[in-house]
Amino acid sequence: MTNKRQKLIEQYPINWDEKKIKTFQTQLLDWYDANKRDLPWRQTKNPYYIWISEIMLQQTQVNTVIPYYERFIKELPTIKDLAEVEESELMGLWQGLGYYSRVRNMQFAAQQVMADFNGEMPNTLEGLLSLKGIGPYTAGAIGSIAFNLPEPALDGNLMRIVARLFEIDRDITLNKTKNEFTGILYQLIDPERPGDFNQALMDIGATIMTPTNYQPEDSPIKEFDQSYQNNTSHLYPVKKKKTKATKHHRIAYAIRNQKGEWLMRKHNDKELLTGLWHFPMVEVNVVMEGATSSELIEPLVDHLDESIDVGELKLDRSLIMEEEEGFELLPTFAKVKHVFSHRIWQVQVIPFLLDGAPDLSEEDFKWVSIQALESLPVSTLQQKLFNSIVSDRE
Repeated sequence: MTNKRQKLIEQYPINWDEKKIKTFQTQLLDWYDANKRDLPWRQTKNPYYIWISEIMLQQTQVNTVIPYYERFIKELPTIKDLAEVEESELMGLWQGLGYYSRVRNMQFAAQQVMADFNGEMPNTLEGLLSLKGIGPYTAGAIGSIAFNLPEPALDGNLMRIVARLFEIDRDITLNKTKNEFTGILYQLIDPERPGDFNQALMDIGATIMTPTNYQPEDSPIKEFDQSYQNNTSHLYPVKKKKTKATKHHRIAYAIRNQKGEWLMRKHNDKELLTGLWHFPMVEVNVVMEGATSSELIEPLVDHLDESIDVGELKLDRSLIMEEEEGFELLPTFAKVKHVFSHRIWQVQVIPFLLDGAPDLSEEDFKWVSIQALESLPVSTLQQKLFNSIVSDRE
């Protein structure tokens, strides 16, 4: 037993005897054997595949992940493949899942595995935690499922279940509370089937003991649930309110040259959506309704610096919806809303035509044909930007 495990057990003891713990384990695992979800990553003990699934499932729904997971392991079946794949191909495989730092961290971690672990996933908790992007939850999931380590995989589902089982009213966002829950799970986890134990609790949290629709009569562990006995499940878990997402206004410049190519810019590592291609975007203080062409172009000139001469830009009225006001047609620009975890982008999409097809002085900019756009690694945001001006008008 590791020092950390023993310390947490001693610090947060539960008042269950061995018989009660064993009954809890048995009822939970019997239910899991009969009702577990049929998911592709549950057909393997390959730690690489389990790792991929766990990273994809962060911030993403199961049904969305399945086709991405299957395509990813088909194209990159080994850790070596992930370590060596070109960034553009990697981004293409991840395109649409969002939170792109996840897959960049995965590639870095794969390179760590090749360099430090002879190409084999480490089979200890400490080794797993040494890899980029792998925290306590992911290490616990991989360790318990692939290597049978008696480690809890403490995610939102398990925190909700533990909070209700023991009516714990402490804020689950605090590390101290997470340590308490981990100590409790160390005492509950089945040492013979730790991976199935974790996945059984995940399934209960996802299908029965959900955040808003608890169905206690279907729960195999309801007799152990203090919140069920006391009709207090709606009070748990306790979680401080999230900081409200901040709004940011941006202009996306959809610029076409005379060849029909679109100007695209690759986001650098200091920006959100790093490594993905987008229309050039500029943050502005307010949505620029009713601005003149020159006023709209001014932020772009400052942004592009000397990368491209924008002196010949003009509004592409073929891609602008126009509304009649009096005797004048006023352009109405498409607007796209994109929500990140901590901010909201309100983006005006303004299409321009550029005389000629000038060369670009920076490699982070390039002209891209419609056909080439299909294979370019872009974000969901860029897809929305493009569709907002093109799909309904072609």
